Amino acid sequence: MNKITGVFTFLTVAAVCLTGSFNKVYAKRVGIESIKDTTVKAATIDTMRYDSLMKRLANGDKTGRWPVKKSPLPLPGAILPFNRIVAFYGNMYSKNMGVLGEYAPKVMLEKLKGEVKVWAAADTLTPVVPALHYICVTAQADAGRNGLHNLRMPFSQIDQVITMAKSINALVFLDIQVGFSTVQKELPLLEKYMKMPNVHLGIDPEFSMKEGSIPGKRIGTFDADDINYVTDYLKDIVKKNNLPPKIFVVHRFTKRMVTNYKDIKLRKEVQVVMDMDGWGGPDLKKGTYKYFISEEPVQFTGFKLFYKNDIKNVPHRMLTPKEVLALKPAPIYIQYQ
Repeated sequence: MNKITGVFTFLTVAAVCLTGSFNKVYAKRVGIESIKDTTVKAATIDTMRYDSLMKRLANGDKTGRWPVKKSPLPLPGAILPFNRIVAFYGNMYSKNMGVLGEYAPKVMLEKLKGEVKVWAAADTLTPVVPALHYICVTAQADAGRNGLHNLRMPFSQIDQVITMAKSINALVFLDIQVGFSTVQKELPLLEKYMKMPNVHLGIDPEFSMKEGSIPGKRIGTFDADDINYVTDYLKDIVKKNNLPPKIFVVHRFTKRMVTNYKDIKLRKEVQVVMDMDGWGGPDLKKGTYKYFISEEPVQFTGFKLFYKNDIKNVPHRMLTPKEVLALKPAPIYIQYQ
């Protein structure tokens, strides 16, 4: 009986090792072998510290919405709320979709490192982690060959972004604009990337055209069912590959962009960030955050800053980190476009 138990234990350990080896082999193939192995090794999470940080993020909120009461403790290795993420958003084929693709890689990465320092100085109690938030499926006005009004980026370019991120120890977010497709169809195509510990996910309801409108003509929508599909999918990947929790960013700036938010299911394997994605002057952005992010709590919050669009109208300035950090709750994910 003891021999049988010993063999079973050996096979179990071997299976875990092989899972970790797969991630390392794939990482080496795309040139990111030096990325830190963040597979789950710890058995517990510091619950007192976690609860304290979540309360700090609530920023003195008196409504009772924050921190979110239904939020589960994450698996060990969770990035949030122990760190703040500062991300550059965009696409390598376009200078107009965001700062990530607007500048040459070296210039862009130096700018990102500069913003990381700014946010680290603005909140000295929260370490800042850089990230590249790459739109790997872009919505298109033209139906295209697949008839889905989207364009999937080649894997070679995703690999390039991952390699760029490696050079500054940054996270990578792969962002999906489904067009006439669905997240149920698009996400599985990225599974090999989702198995990598430093790669996370974003979706953009603005370009989910369930009613058949051309992307860009009206604002799209995702329902809680779509979001729950994603968190369930990511949960399975995390469990099967012994990974730390995935971060899942959902962009939002209208009520209709996310329907039935109260039905969104939270899981210990996935950390959900509702990201305020609207542009405009300081007062408009604060109002958008209040009505569509703060008043409809899910788990964590994010805030997008636009280098160009935010300064178009009076008073022609972006919100400062100090002003953003004064919001209730304080965003833990910051994105620049």
